[in-house]
Amino acid sequence: MKKIIIVGGVAGGMSAATRLRRLMEDAEIIVMEKGPYVSFANCGLPYHISGEIGERADLIVQTADALHDRFNLDIRTEHEVIGINPDNKTVKVKFQDKILTESYDELILSPGAKPFVPEITGLAEASNVYTLRNVPDLDLIMQQLVNAKEAVVVGAGFIGLEMAENLVKRGLRVTLIEMAPQVLPPLDEEMAKYVENELKLNGVKVITGHTVKEFKQNGRRVELTNGEVIVSDLTIMSVGVQPENQLAQSAGIELGMRGGIVVNDYYQTNIHHIYAVGDAIIVKQQITNSDAMIALASPANRQGRQVADVIAGMQRKNQGSIGTAIVRVFNLTAASTGLSERAAKLNNQKFNALHITGKDHAGYYPGATNLTLKLIFNPDNGQILGAQALGEKGVDKRIDIIATAIKGNLTIYDLPELEFTYAPPFGSAKDPVNMIGYAAINVAEGLSHTVAWHELNSHLENGAQVLDVRSMDELALGQYKNAIHIPVNDLRDRMNELNPNQPYIISCASGARSYIAERILRQHDFTVANLDGGFQIYNTMKPEEILHENN
Repeated sequence: MKKIIIVGGVAGGMSAATRLRRLMEDAEIIVMEKGPYVSFANCGLPYHISGEIGERADLIVQTADALHDRFNLDIRTEHEVIGINPDNKTVKVKFQDKILTESYDELILSPGAKPFVPEITGLAEASNVYTLRNVPDLDLIMQQLVNAKEAVVVGAGFIGLEMAENLVKRGLRVTLIEMAPQVLPPLDEEMAKYVENELKLNGVKVITGHTVKEFKQNGRRVELTNGEVIVSDLTIMSVGVQPENQLAQSAGIELGMRGGIVVNDYYQTNIHHIYAVGDAIIVKQQITNSDAMIALASPANRQGRQVADVIAGMQRKNQGSIGTAIVRVFNLTAASTGLSERAAKLNNQKFNALHITGKDHAGYYPGATNLTLKLIFNPDNGQILGAQALGEKGVDKRIDIIATAIKGNLTIYDLPELEFTYAPPFGSAKDPVNMIGYAAINVAEGLSHTVAWHELNSHLENGAQVLDVRSMDELALGQYKNAIHIPVNDLRDRMNELNPNQPYIISCASGARSYIAERILRQHDFTVANLDGGFQIYNTMKPEEILHENN
């Protein structure tokens, strides 16, 4: 009978344990979990703070007793594995005031990732600064909330944004601090700007480009690198995570980038009979085939199941991850998959980026809302590199579709061919995913040339002029400086007002009508390009460049 020890529960560890039991009924399977809960909904923790998840018990997915009864698993909570002896295949375990030794035939490490907490003056003396990783952390935060009115969240990644939202819903005044120049760094800056605007609209004070320099008065005063001091009854540190690697390191297991555990395609470490899965391991970014740390629940669950298959003799291979993620920020949803525009540049990928704005379902059906979709792709071969989306509804559907397309090696030429369920309450006959595929093909085949929002000023400096083809009513929202205005429906009749020797950058609200104008003018030998994302994105990113009525 094979004896398998799993270090760590939750996503990777428990997926491995339950899959192993389904494949190996006669194996002895022991799960060592240093905390009190072996299976809990860590992604749901922020939502209990606001009361959106009302009952704390709902966060406990499975108990040790229930897992034993159904899967005959030996679940040992409050058991911390503190050492591994690979030579005699044993682990040293701390339980209460005892040190125990347990042998294994196969060992799976699923220690997860822990919050990264930078060294900050005064942090050790602060009594109101917390991280959120597990249920005991949540309990401490809930106690601190009883008399709290002012909260600071340090870090504007996915968890930081969830914490900010739920603290506001709890009734606190919240300041969100991010060292990067934007919130939600995995998104490109023009998409992240919409998220920042939504935070401010709901009362969150957002400070970017700075971080905490010092905690004073036991954490009640938070001094920033710009000199600003903020009052805080509760501070949440959410500046990122790092792999929980001490156990692996002490056992001589190879570590790589950012201290992550190095495994091969079958989750094997450099030490025979020791495997690793989850947030602590280095994976391959499937698009670039480069090393990456991707701390997400879905890959961890998949890895746990696959390592169980490997141990059971089934040659499952880790195909890598593309980092698909989503977050709700009040009335806005933001999601991404694959490479951002910034990541594509860093990885020396040839790419174009496009934005379109559509509706989450048929525009004529009540309740339709705007959805902005961004696609990053290689124009030479049509490879889809990544996508981002924003909107009130339907964001998850579109990003999930494009994530599936990336995993399935589909290209931009396949996106218009995808067939979706359609009825007015659910979608459109031409879904935004279809439409951005058409737009990408137009660029790849040379039917359209685009200029990004951050490129417009350089084109203007080189002699181009903006041609605004929006309607007269839309001009009330703001106008480009020194632009020519001809509504697209009037363009054919008023073409004589344009100079054939003058290059034009055409803009409408979002880029759709300006593409029509681009095609008209190109066929009359004008030199033109389409402003990607149109007035909507440019006004969001460069409001100081727009003439408004109160300017």
